Amino acid sequence: MTQPFATLLFLVATSAFANENIADQYPDSLLYAKPVEFIPGVWSATGATAPPTYENAGHNNNLSFIVTGDGVVVINAGASWGLAKALHTEIKAITEQPVKLVIDENGQGHAMLGNGYWVELGVPVLAHTAAAETFAAEGAASFDAGAQLLADRFDDTRVQAPTETFDDVYTVPFGDFTIEARYLGPAHSPGDIVIWLPDQKLVISGDMAFHERMLPIFPDTDTKGWVETWETAFEPLGATYVIPGHGHPTNVDQVRLYTHDYLVYLRRQIETLLDEGGGLAEAYYIDQTPYAHLDTFEELATKNAGRVFEQMEFE
Repeated sequence: MTQPFATLLFLVATSAFANENIADQYPDSLLYAKPVEFIPGVWSATGATAPPTYENAGHNNNLSFIVTGDGVVVINAGASWGLAKALHTEIKAITEQPVKLVIDENGQGHAMLGNGYWVELGVPVLAHTAAAETFAAEGAASFDAGAQLLADRFDDTRVQAPTETFDDVYTVPFGDFTIEARYLGPAHSPGDIVIWLPDQKLVISGDMAFHERMLPIFPDTDTKGWVETWETAFEPLGATYVIPGHGHPTNVDQVRLYTHDYLVYLRRQIETLLDEGGGLAEAYYIDQTPYAHLDTFEELATKNAGRVFEQMEFE
């Protein structure tokens, strides 16, 4: 596949290319899908647009890497030692450049539980301070859930904290790319960051942006802050290309539709309900049919509505 065709394929990707019912797209590897070069030097292995399962090995987020010319930067350690190793195997088949840095996009298990593999090799692992604090508090629970779900596919995994943290901006100090890890503000979970390549106009957005699957709203997700961060910091980056936290690489219009616009829509529906004196029971039944085609809709739509109601009651 030539590079222009690969880029075109990603940019026109729709829900037809993603199906949460496909258990595994790359049976020869623990990775859910084989990494593909999106633009020159920037690769991504797209995760399943489904909850984590034994069949997808917990690979339901995007694991990306940048071949900089002077070493490789990996984005997300993955949900286990085995997933980190599987990604490394793919990297070594593509380039002889060593992995010099791993950046975890947040403090969730599928970003950080593979840290131990990389630290064992002497590779530094970077995360936002708040993400590291979240993993310190919740990493053991994430480990237990992963061990129960993945069984033998979780072998050798351990709870390993990032080795380095930052608060605002970290600029990768090597390679031919300008690569900036940026904290833009509240988003999906504490310490969510984006990786910004200003010369290529490409953002590896992490969970700032979702595509092809419904985003989950956690108890600590600040939906109001997420919308504000999107409008004041994420969209003004002016990205041409987006590798989202979930779903195929695409563009800003697509992730806006399924992230920012969904959050705004949901909050407006709940606001109307509150104005009419409705309660939590009614919130579960608000109309979300414009987003019913997204993967994980059945698992998440009612939960999302309930959590936004509980938040907005006290805003």
